[in-house]
Amino acid sequence: MADISLHYSSNAPLAGTFTAFNQIFATWRRRARERRELAILDYRTVRDLGMNPSQIQFEANKPFWRD
Repeated sequence: MADISLHYSSNAPLAGTFTAFNQIFATWRRRARERRELAILDYRTVRDLGMNPSQIQFEANKPFWRD
């Protein structure tokens, strides 16, 4: 999971919070996209990656919020 820290200051109390949430959402969107792409790979590509179909299926079925 992404390491986040929420910074609060008197000048910009929510600036760090919004940045941290944007980073988390970007990571989640990337994971979801990559897992969708994994799910549609053909057997030859899976084999070229040095993986087997069960490993691909396991990774593709993980929820986006899990690393």
